[in-house]
Amino acid sequence: MERSAPIPSASLYGAGSPQPPSLSESASSGVSWGAVIGGAFVAAALSLILLALGAGLGLSSVSPWSNSGAAAATLGTTAIVWLIAAQVMASSMGGYVAGRLRTKWANIHTDEVYFRDTAHGLLVWAVGAVITAGLLASAATSIASRATSAGAGASATMMGGQGDAQAAGPHAYYVDGLFRSDRQSPDRSDAAVRDEVGRILANALRHDEMSPTDQSYVAGLVATRTGLSQSDAKQRVSQVLAQAKEALDTARKAAARLSLWIFIALLSGAFCASYAATIGGRQRDHVKAF
Repeated sequence: MERSAPIPSASLYGAGSPQPPSLSESASSGVSWGAVIGGAFVAAALSLILLALGAGLGLSSVSPWSNSGAAAATLGTTAIVWLIAAQVMASSMGGYVAGRLRTKWANIHTDEVYFRDTAHGLLVWAVGAVITAGLLASAATSIASRATSAGAGASATMMGGQGDAQAAGPHAYYVDGLFRSDRQSPDRSDAAVRDEVGRILANALRHDEMSPTDQSYVAGLVATRTGLSQSDAKQRVSQVLAQAKEALDTARKAAARLSLWIFIALLSGAFCASYAATIGGRQRDHVKAF
């Protein structure tokens, strides 16, 4: 007796009927990477456009003359607000585009669809942030390398053989200590003295103090160059060191505040991208086919 062949699945559910949830779920991915990448590029491009616009508006409100243009505090607050607004707008647009472009999931529970749309928005924000950071880092590296090359060429042209101390790199401070002399020569070039004192000051700031030997040596250089007494030169060195520490601490606090505001801006962008993706996905699912 012949055994009958198995009935195809199409005959069980009909030619136009959807597959069972288990089959349709395994056959399709939960992530529409095309929509995610498209939304990420939209978010990255819009973020760069808004940053360029903000930079242009900020530079137009700054004046090199005193008592003209926007104040530094006002400009800083405006920059922070613009940074957050740019992240919100760019991430929202990217998330919405990804929600509208993603594949429509059949036989999926509404809660699962909502979760997937939220995840798509979060992926758009993450990929867009990486793209934007890469572009900005590449541009900053290119600008820094050109500025360094130009500065090194100009320094070598003006100073000639004085660039040998720079070649010692991080050990230049210790190399200077090998050739220190108690007899201060007024014939020594001003550029060489400034470079050496700059390295001593940088070492003092790095270790949060200047050794008595360095302080006496710098005071001697100051006294020779300015005509001050040794005691007055030491007092000036202490004052300048305190001012440098204060400026360094102010820069550290400003960098810390900027990092916190960047964190808030990125977090706002992640939330807005996730929420906008749910809106776009909901509108995409409600589109009627004519």
